[in-house]
Amino acid sequence: MMDYFSMPQEARTPKTTQTSQWPVPPDSVRYVVPEPIVRLLTKHPLTRELYPLAFGHYRRAAGHHMHREHHRDNLLIYCTEGKAFLNVAGEPLTVQAGDLLLLPAGASHRYTAAPDNPWTIHWVHYTGPLAEEFRNYMGFDGNNHVRHLGRQPRLLVDFNGLLSVRQTGFRARGLIHASNRLRQLLAAVPLNADETGLAQQAELETIHNFMREHLEERLTLQQLAELSGLSPAHFATRYREQTGTSPIQHFLYLKVERACQLLDTTTQSFADISRQLGYDDAYYFSRLFKKVMGKSPSDYRHTARH
Repeated sequence: MMDYFSMPQEARTPKTTQTSQWPVPPDSVRYVVPEPIVRLLTKHPLTRELYPLAFGHYRRAAGHHMHREHHRDNLLIYCTEGKAFLNVAGEPLTVQAGDLLLLPAGASHRYTAAPDNPWTIHWVHYTGPLAEEFRNYMGFDGNNHVRHLGRQPRLLVDFNGLLSVRQTGFRARGLIHASNRLRQLLAAVPLNADETGLAQQAELETIHNFMREHLEERLTLQQLAELSGLSPAHFATRYREQTGTSPIQHFLYLKVERACQLLDTTTQSFADISRQLGYDDAYYFSRLFKKVMGKSPSDYRHTARH
C-alpha cells in the first residue's frame, strides 16, 4: 500500500486545514492528516464513511481561540480541565471540565479559553457520510452542542488511541487504523454518557446487581420497583428513559445470556437450564430464547463456533 512519502512530490502538498493556529507547547500535540492521505481515506472502503482530518491534545491552552464562519468539517472536543467561552450560531455557551462539545459542519462558531482557567482538551476534526448519523447517535440532535459526561477514562483511552498514529511517517495503514479508532470513539459516547447523575447511576447498578444475583427467580416489576422506592409505573418509565428498554426485558436478556453460557460450557439439557433460571416450562423459555437469539436452544448449541 502506498504511504505518504512514496507519493509524487506534487501530491504531497497538504491544503490549509481549519485547525486553530494556537502555538503548540512541548506538552501538547496537534496532528494534521496530509491532504494526499485524506484523499486516500475518502476512497478506501474501510474509511470512506468516516475519517479524521486532524486531532490532538492541548494542555492548559492559554490564549487558545478560534473563529470559523464557514466550518467545513465536524469538531469533537472533550474538556478535562478548565473552561472556555463559546458562541455557536449566535448562542453563548460555556464549556468546562467533563463536557463533550460537538461543533458540526456548517455551524459558525468562535471560542476562547478562559484567561484565568484555560481548558485542557482532547479534540478531533472529522468528516464523512456517517458524520451526521453519529451526531444523532451521540445525542447532539437539534441545537444541542454540549453533553456533560464527567470524567470518563474510557473516552480518554479512545482519544489517545488516535494519537498512537504519531511517529509512523504518515503511513496510510496507520491512518486507516486511526479512522476506525475514531468510529469506535464516537460509537462509545452513549455508553459513556452520564446524564442521569451519579446517584441514579449507582441506583441502576444496584438494580442490575440484584438481577444478576437472582437469575434463578422470576422477579416481578413490583419487586424491582421496591429497590428504588418508586411505584411500578414510575420505576418502569424512569428505567426506560435511562436504558432504552424495560426492566423485565433486561432481566430476560440476562437470563438468555446465562442460558447461552451454560449451553456453551456444559452438557446440561435445556430443561435443566430452564429450571435453573426459574422456568419449569422449558418450552415456554425456549420460545423466549428463540425470540432473543433468533434460533432455538438446540440450534444454538449445535452451531459451529470457534
